[in-house]
Amino acid sequence: MNDLAALVRRAQEMQERMAALQRDLARRRVEGSSGAGLVKAVASGELRILEIEIDPALLARGDRAMLQDLVAAAVNAALANAQRLVQEEMQRAAASMQIPVPGGTP
Repeated sequence: MNDLAALVRRAQEMQERMAALQRDLARRRVEGSSGAGLVKAVASGELRILEIEIDPALLARGDRAMLQDLVAAAVNAALANAQRLVQEEMQRAAASMQIPVPGGTP
């Protein structure tokens, strides 16, 4: 019975740590850019776009198709960076919690 109580306690600790990690990731910001920095997008660790910045010189050109392409590229870069951040932090958290992997080494 002690083993079950210890297991439940450990599961609750892991759940609390993961919730804290998710809150931390929600506050973190990463950037992606395109067009040599003419367009920048900022994403959160929740994989949400928070900001898009467009250089006024790009707007003055009036090239709608190029602007659309650069915005899409910057957003995709920001989301890729955010996904990488989340993956790295999750791996770090799993390692620190010593989560056993079935069939893996202890």
